[in-house]
Amino acid sequence: MIGPNTAAAVAGGAYIAAALLFILSLAGLSKHDTSRRGVGFGIAGMAIALAATVWLTVAGAWGSPSGTIGLVLLVAAVLIGGAIGLWRARVVEMTGMPELIALLHSFVGLAAVLVGWNGHLAAGDVPAQLVDIHHAEVFIGVFIGAVTFTGSIVAFLKLSGRMSSTPLMLPGKNVLNVGALVAFLALTVWYVIAPSLGLLIAVTLLALALGWHLVASIGGGDMPVVVSMLNSYSGWAAAAAGFLLNNDLLIVTGALVGSSGAYLSYIMCKAMNRSFLSVIAGGFGIEAPRGDDEVAGEHRETDAASVAELLASARSVIITPGYGMAVAQAQYPVAELTAALRARGVEVRFGIHPVAGRLPGHMNVLLAEAKVPYDIVLELDEINDDFSDTDVVLVIGANDTVNPAAAEDPGSPIAGMPVLHVWEAANVIVFKRSMASGYAGVQNPLFFRENTQMLFGDAKDRVDDILRALTV
Repeated sequence: MIGPNTAAAVAGGAYIAAALLFILSLAGLSKHDTSRRGVGFGIAGMAIALAATVWLTVAGAWGSPSGTIGLVLLVAAVLIGGAIGLWRARVVEMTGMPELIALLHSFVGLAAVLVGWNGHLAAGDVPAQLVDIHHAEVFIGVFIGAVTFTGSIVAFLKLSGRMSSTPLMLPGKNVLNVGALVAFLALTVWYVIAPSLGLLIAVTLLALALGWHLVASIGGGDMPVVVSMLNSYSGWAAAAAGFLLNNDLLIVTGALVGSSGAYLSYIMCKAMNRSFLSVIAGGFGIEAPRGDDEVAGEHRETDAASVAELLASARSVIITPGYGMAVAQAQYPVAELTAALRARGVEVRFGIHPVAGRLPGHMNVLLAEAKVPYDIVLELDEINDDFSDTDVVLVIGANDTVNPAAAEDPGSPIAGMPVLHVWEAANVIVFKRSMASGYAGVQNPLFFRENTQMLFGDAKDRVDDILRALTV
């Protein structure tokens, strides 16, 4: 028979090892060339954490009918969850990663709510001197988890196109948000003094509504920030669950995810010249023109053969990808085009905006997947000064991140947002399906510049056409 002290000691040591691996995983994921190693550390840490949890459950199952039931439920949960996770990982496309991650965040929030409710029901087992702290943990954990749950569901619906990306504009929406927070604080004090099931139901419903309203009020242009924000929320929800379950690993891991997600949200907001509170207050698109057929000038069209000729005679080329490249799965032919041009002696680099795509690092992952060399993939601040000395810029599926209105039009909804100055190049080729505005709904005057030409159609098909024209 395994003693409880021995089981707890072994599990504690395993949890420390898992926490260290999670820290190493975050460190590895901060750089392209160590990201694969970072993923490996994360997988190893999670495997150790699961093994330790199974060990504790097995130790508790010896000679205990309730422990045996717990072990059966744990094994069933791991098998079912693992099967679903493996299936989704195999079938999801890179274009579906943002909404999948948002959906996964919702599960963390729901788990925190369930743990909180269980903590309320098991409050009788808590020592008298800790009961007030326990009640506060229950209430705060349920609130954070419920906000994360519905907020993530709305993000999933928006990112997957099942819900309009236009921000919801309820009258006095900021007052509603602040009022909900004040109500939460008041209910928390009330629950700690006189806990009741009615108060727990009230805060659950309040938090579910607040999470839905917070994300529904955010416009499409701010969705990368929303993803990182929900990542942070899910971390704090996990930490809250860790306090309730007296699980040190959940506390440490939740704090790591929560703090890193918050810092990433700060970086995203800085990249858009916005404060976090302004994102929560509504985001891009509030004053944006929604008419896709609004005309701001005359655009010029080109074809693949002409672009191929222009690239063949170029000295330097910069490619700025966006979400359209992900939708078209064009990263592979783009990598082939890059190799073909470099073989001709053309300098080719990539300019990546921090919020390109709908997920932080979305474009970097796509290019790494297509085996584009890390050293030619540069961030905005590393490449922005080089556009004026560039012969050709290929804008592949990007829109808001290359919009000159951000730098030149103080009345634009994206005024002040740092963007890639592609219009300073000698020639700009924009790959686009139509003249419609981007995800944030903001018209782009770049399309009507004298040095800009539009190459319409599916980005993958057009890049393939250019490759064929180059080899003729």
